[in-house]
Amino acid sequence: MRNVTTKAPKALHQEVTDSLRDIFYATDRKTATERYEEFVEKYDGIIPSGVASLKRSIQSCLTFYDFPEEEWVSLRTTNIIERVNKEFKRRTRPMEILSSERSSYVILGFVAYKMEANWRSAPFGKSNLPILKKFTHDS
Repeated sequence: MRNVTTKAPKALHQEVTDSLRDIFYATDRKTATERYEEFVEKYDGIIPSGVASLKRSIQSCLTFYDFPEEEWVSLRTTNIIERVNKEFKRRTRPMEILSSERSSYVILGFVAYKMEANWRSAPFGKSNLPILKKFTHDS
């Protein structure tokens, strides 16, 4: 959504964002695809680079529809990825210099391992997501 919105004129940001939300928060993939086609038809002449960007990634963006509906909330956002990147920055920023590229990979690997351990010990997301239980909890 951000990639497309930033390519739109400021006057259209809210309108474009609302149209994109209609796509990504549709009740099913069929409705989302219909809204996507309406979006392309409406904005192709106005923001061609934004529409081209969306065209390249629409299938990936709608992948969350392949999962059970109760998991869509967690899967349609980038919050988890952003949280991992933020933790990497927080851990490496105090280290003004690292001895080698390998040492940075060791630190980042340890941070990722610690985050995974925390995810395994706590329920995933706002609720226990059934399909992810097999990955986050021992059965």
